[in-house]
Amino acid sequence: MLGDKGYDSNPHCKELRKRRILPVISRKGAPNTKGLDKLRNVVEQTFALLHQFKRLAVRWERRTELHDACVSLACGLICWRPLKRHRS
Repeated sequence: MLGDKGYDSNPHCKELRKRRILPVISRKGAPNTKGLDKLRNVVEQTFALLHQFKRLAVRWERRTELHDACVSLACGLICWRPLKRHRS
């Protein structure tokens, strides 16, 4: 798992290793891991797109399955929009 310098702590690394996940985390005071910035920008952009949907920005549903359904619907719409533009 790629992580930012903010996750450079022993408790985070121990928990990941306990789950058999190899942490790749930049150390504080060291240069960033190569390519991590590009990946982080994609993730942050995706979260920004998801928060355009009010039901996801402010969680109204108490039931997890309803929230998961809204997330799935939002992801489908996000993927469909560029396809729609290229088709017309």
